Amino acid sequence: MRRLWRDHRLLTAAFLLAVALTTFFAVRLVASWIYWNDPAHRDAEIAPWMTPRYVAHSWRLPPEIVAETLDLDPPVGPPPTFGELAAERGVTVEDLATRIEKAAEAHRAARP
Repeated sequence: MRRLWRDHRLLTAAFLLAVALTTFFAVRLVASWIYWNDPAHRDAEIAPWMTPRYVAHSWRLPPEIVAETLDLDPPVGPPPTFGELAAERGVTVEDLATRIEKAAEAHRAARP
């Protein structure tokens, strides 16, 4: 390893960086896979802290369906939470959750 570092510093540094990035993304992939395959995270009860993307992932819905159901425009900045959306529209989080549940039922019924 010393000889590689001495003779090819740039290539060795690039290789070590590639190994570090590969390790980082592999760990992230495995952690995400474990998280979303836990049954506790499937069809999770919608809470005010959740974002539409989280709900779409948990309920296994295309993001377009969630956005259409909630009449969302493409976000500028951080995504809004269900609590923020409910306060902005003057409804409860439960009302938004009911809309998502109906959209999920319709989507699942349409798919064989």
